[in-house]
Amino acid sequence: MIHISHISYYIFVCLLFFCVGCRGKKASVAEERKIDLIFDTDANNALDDQHALAYLLLNDGVFNVLGITTNATSAGGTIADNDKEAARVIALCNKEADVRLLTGAQGTFEDIQDSLDTTDYDGHQAVNFIIEQARRYSEENKLLVLAVGKLTNVALAVKKDTSIVSKIRLVWLGSNYPQPGEYNLVNDIPSVNYLLESGIHFELVPARYGEPSGTAAVKVSMDEMRKKMQGAGPQAAKPVVGRYGGSFHCFGDYSVNLFEHSRHYGDGSMVALFDMATVAIVKNPMWAHSKPIPCPIVKDKEWVERPDNPHTLTLWENFSRDSILNDFYATFR
Repeated sequence: MIHISHISYYIFVCLLFFCVGCRGKKASVAEERKIDLIFDTDANNALDDQHALAYLLLNDGVFNVLGITTNATSAGGTIADNDKEAARVIALCNKEADVRLLTGAQGTFEDIQDSLDTTDYDGHQAVNFIIEQARRYSEENKLLVLAVGKLTNVALAVKKDTSIVSKIRLVWLGSNYPQPGEYNLVNDIPSVNYLLESGIHFELVPARYGEPSGTAAVKVSMDEMRKKMQGAGPQAAKPVVGRYGGSFHCFGDYSVNLFEHSRHYGDGSMVALFDMATVAIVKNPMWAHSKPIPCPIVKDKEWVERPDNPHTLTLWENFSRDSILNDFYATFR
């Protein structure tokens, strides 16, 4: 004879397993959801932008790249040069049909901010695109803007439409915080300050030249890149003429060519992939440490702390070089 209490217990156990299964199914769906983002880049400056972009595009199971916006910095030529370099990487990754490329600012925030009521101001394609996309998101579900150059395009977008400030998660590779200097920062300090004061969700990923705690620690040698990247990546639908000439059929070979033409940093034999490390910690936040700090400001090219500032930013540091590089190389196999 089966007692009622036994039946009740059996039903309870079945319901428990059913609920656990439902939770597991919901979790797996959430885990599979891609990260929507805009990638803002001065692609023609050095070589880390190209590696970040290729890594981003080939991680299409993780990222949904809504668009790539360009900007021009002092060592990267014209905005057209930056467009061309981004287009090369997109073609080498066979993503021309999937990703929009939008021309951004040649000039700086202060150069352009008073022209935002015109239709063809410097950078209007990128700025309008950021605004258009951000409006589709909310404070609870922010649009990721992953910026690895100067912050001109993002600052102009927020100034043109302040309603989007709460709808953006800004992750920026820039500065040597808390020390002064760094290329992306000095190319447009007013854009950085404008965004720090805007209340935008701001995540700071510092370079920290020569310091082990910054993205500068994610560096590689010429020999390592030849060994790991020669012939790596998907075959492009058609050959791509590189920045320094030559014809390339995969990003791996183009990567080696970029390294062969690069300026070496530090000890003369290693080059840091600052921008790629920034993409990596968005993919896996466990590859670095993060902490909130009161939003500082830049004055006379120096960081000034504001400990009583209620608005905070997220500071990333102490990057796992081996984990990041192992995943980068695996992406191209």
